Amino acid sequence: MASSKKVVTRDEWERKLRDVKIRKEDMDRLVMNFFVTEGFVDAADRFRLESGTQSDIDLATITDRMEMKRAVQSGNVQEAIDKMNDLNPTILERNPQVYFHLLQQKLIELIRVGKISEALEFAQQELAPRGEKNQAFLKEIEKTVALLLFEDAENCPYGELLDVSHRLKTANEVNAAILTSQSHEKDPKLPSLLKMLIWTQDQLDEKAAYPRINNFSTAALEDPAI
Repeated sequence: MASSKKVVTRDEWERKLRDVKIRKEDMDRLVMNFFVTEGFVDAADRFRLESGTQSDIDLATITDRMEMKRAVQSGNVQEAIDKMNDLNPTILERNPQVYFHLLQQKLIELIRVGKISEALEFAQQELAPRGEKNQAFLKEIEKTVALLLFEDAENCPYGELLDVSHRLKTANEVNAAILTSQSHEKDPKLPSLLKMLIWTQDQLDEKAAYPRINNFSTAALEDPAI
């Protein structure tokens, strides 16, 4: 019951928050981590100059990574593969699933523009051998090739493969693989901390009434509901 909850006033809550000491350097590293992981190279460079915070990877490589991600998002899959091999040929060797999904996306793009003969040849030469070794890959190949059986492929049972969201999914895999190869986290830390804050507040709601943060863009505290 709400009446049995501990009530924490705004003054008491803010006093406890002030007692928590967080170093500016740690906050700056969180911000830099977000800029680098998400590919905001200009923002990362300005932040480096303004705060003195150094990135754990060369900022010049962010541009290359974003070019590969954009290439996949625009359907230029072979360009992304070539650039990845130029950057580091071991990335795709060590990530066969990412390489398969790139090849699958290339097949999808051939089907999208109606190059049926080329799509069938590509599927047979590049994807089929991988499907023979991996059952999960084989199922993905079958779903992709099935697009050829429908006149209105976008509205068929596997039409989601032609959606731009599938390009984005593959592009994000590419982004993560490159970051991992550079010994960098594949996901930014800041969103994870926000998720942890939401979870913590949800748990605390069961035990106490306290000034809650509901608007994360302003981080404003709201008076507890009593």
